[in-house]
Amino acid sequence: MSKRPAALRVLDAVERLGDRLPDPVFIFLWLIGALVIASIGFAAMGVTVVNPVTGETLVAKSLLAPDNVRTLLTEMARTFTGFAPLGLVLLVMLGAGVAERVGLLADTIRRLVAASPVKLLTPMVLIIGLLSNHAADSGIVVLPPLAAAVFAAAGRHPIAGLACAYAAAIASFAGNPLPGQFDALILGFTEPAARLLDPAWTANLAGNWYFTMTGAVVFTLVGWWVTDKVVEPRLGPWTGARTDAESEDAPIVPKGALSMAGLAALAVIALWAALVLLPGGPLRDTTAQGPAQWTPFFRSLISAFFLLFMLAGCVYGMRTKAIRKDSDVVRLASDSIAAMAPYIVLAFAASHFIAMFSWSNLGAITAIKGAGALRESGLPLPMILVGVTILAALLDMFISSASAKWAALGPVMVPMLMLLGVSPEMTTAAYRMGDSSLVIASPMSAYFVLLLGFGRRWLPGLGVGGLISILLPYALAFFASGMLITGVWALLTLATGPVAPFHYLVPQ
Repeated sequence: MSKRPAALRVLDAVERLGDRLPDPVFIFLWLIGALVIASIGFAAMGVTVVNPVTGETLVAKSLLAPDNVRTLLTEMARTFTGFAPLGLVLLVMLGAGVAERVGLLADTIRRLVAASPVKLLTPMVLIIGLLSNHAADSGIVVLPPLAAAVFAAAGRHPIAGLACAYAAAIASFAGNPLPGQFDALILGFTEPAARLLDPAWTANLAGNWYFTMTGAVVFTLVGWWVTDKVVEPRLGPWTGARTDAESEDAPIVPKGALSMAGLAALAVIALWAALVLLPGGPLRDTTAQGPAQWTPFFRSLISAFFLLFMLAGCVYGMRTKAIRKDSDVVRLASDSIAAMAPYIVLAFAASHFIAMFSWSNLGAITAIKGAGALRESGLPLPMILVGVTILAALLDMFISSASAKWAALGPVMVPMLMLLGVSPEMTTAAYRMGDSSLVIASPMSAYFVLLLGFGRRWLPGLGVGGLISILLPYALAFFASGMLITGVWALLTLATGPVAPFHYLVPQ
């Protein structure tokens, strides 16, 4: 029996280690236990630090102190429901879930892919994959098999299309051209972390917009090269049968359904434009100066996405008969919230971990002392931010949930780097770049086995190692690109000062 290659043995070990990790909810429960023990120890040692922002002396507090126990038990419901990401995510998914369940999102992706010119097939799949983030995880599920069918129809290797679409859908968390629900989710975790130092700080849904647009352009170009020059040549020419992408498991949709949904979406966009641009529009703060006057508009985008998805989904569903009466809308929306149950349970654990971090003062103390150590290290800010990207990428091999990792890292990383002059938006952006790269080739991803099943439809002998070897070029290329973007962005910020579009340093 031949010995397995060293690379596959390492991946097998990582997979076994990842399988032994508990569910993310229990990871937070273990973290809370460790936090309680740490708070007792630091409180007994009398650890203190001065907050350089407010001048306040912070004292480590035991989480078993009577006031903290009282707060935990009397404010448990408020701690949970007051968790910033919870309301944002549920609101967007209330609308997006309806659009997904009536088939609007899948139909849109299918038609966009099928209409792509053959010579531009790769970049079109990449762009649509990067945009599929707005369809939540449905883009990861729907787009890869459709892209494989379209590649086969064009005489190209379907596995290349499958891998290209999957890599883009994963990378969309850092390279999305337009802000959406993931921005609301991840920046929602950033907000309570930043408030450990600055209680008045509020998250802006478009806070990473310039950064993710840059990522989208770079990922499109890099993914195009990897697909056409590395992955597809290695797979060899496709000798199997061609398929009709339009007929590949595609339901029959009444004529004009997608057009009517598009008009509904345009109506919401027009409404928001009027609320911003008309004299006295409520979504523009005329009492503020400069970019601050657009704050109401950016903070209203969550509501805009909710209405856009809901209205377009309802119009499409009525046309396709997926919605026949008003109770169908309620049922679809209820199913959407039911599907969010695992996230709601995770939010309960994460909200208490973040709150208890704040009650103990250990988050702020760790950040202030850590920032002091970083200052003394002499490392330049670009290297520190690239380090955040690397850390996020490495953690992907063990914990695939982006929100779970950031909920744990954010309370330490965000305030620590704020004290070094880095804005919460920049720290979040650096994390997103790392979180959306190496996970592409990770067998720990919840969608890896699903992708393997899709691939075996075209290559029956495709195994785990084979799929990893196909996805690894994307993972490494996007990882290198993410580090480069993060480092260059930080350098440009240092060179130009805190001005748009590189306004990711905190004014000193």
